[in-house]
Amino acid sequence: MKILGIETSCDETAAAVVEDGVKILSSEISSQVELHARYGGIVPEVASRQHILSIIPVISKTMNEAHIGWHGLDGIAVTNGPGLAGSLLVGTSVAKAIATVKELPLTSINHLEAHIYANWLSSQKPAFPLLCLIVSGGHSDLVLMRDHGDYTILGRTRDDAAGEAFDKAARILGLGYPGGPAIDREAVKGTASINLPRALLKGTCDFSFSGLKTALFRLVENGKINNTADAAASFQQAIVDVLVPKTIAAARQHCVKQILLSGGVAANRGLRQRLVKDSPIPVLIPEPILCTDNAAMVAACGFFHFQADKINGLNMDVIPGLKLS
Repeated sequence: MKILGIETSCDETAAAVVEDGVKILSSEISSQVELHARYGGIVPEVASRQHILSIIPVISKTMNEAHIGWHGLDGIAVTNGPGLAGSLLVGTSVAKAIATVKELPLTSINHLEAHIYANWLSSQKPAFPLLCLIVSGGHSDLVLMRDHGDYTILGRTRDDAAGEAFDKAARILGLGYPGGPAIDREAVKGTASINLPRALLKGTCDFSFSGLKTALFRLVENGKINNTADAAASFQQAIVDVLVPKTIAAARQHCVKQILLSGGVAANRGLRQRLVKDSPIPVLIPEPILCTDNAAMVAACGFFHFQADKINGLNMDVIPGLKLS
């Protein structure tokens, strides 16, 4: 079963064809990083306009590289939330048009669920029950997954998500945009020698990184940061020191077979290395290109939606604040 995935939830225009939810036949991503770098962050109106310019060329290139033709597709999967409303509208509108013209079934995909399914594109296949740590610019969630489509939210961020904290820290330290990769690159050059707080929120699986960000800002404001690399390394370690122990504790509590790491922050080397090193439970992590926003994960998730007969009509709408449930 070959599924065309379309992803336009934020600032990446992506399309991919995936077979049986596990094999990538083609995958294309058009990045807007340079476009938004001049503003120091994503401008929603600019993002949606760029999606309009990029989406047809990206889909055309994806289909050409898949070498199957439109007749070879079995369905279309498209992200309809959460994300930027204008960006989501571009992807869903094009998906509906293609589904109508080519007479293909359509399924809507939760962006967070898609991130989880990036792990099905790895060489080792996940085994239920699972604990998923989803860490991105807008989310830091711990999710218990007992089967396909069976999710229990164990914990969420109470303020800044991990990715958002990295972006703000990079801005504070003058490292530029996007902040996550900038912090990751700079941290390798330094040592975690600066004392920063860890909000452990004992007794819960929730996260909080707002206080950490504020603490770094105060140190910079008072001229107490002399080495940017050390500051980046210390900030990164402070986040990892919260994410990893909480994830392992939740995994033990719920007796899961594996831990899945997903989302853009899953590309962070410090987090990847530490979780694999400290966890007594097997850890699956997609390759970095599949951690950031892409359409292969959408198509993989779409396959399992179609297997469960989750098909949408053309009245399917975008839901910018869509929750995983």
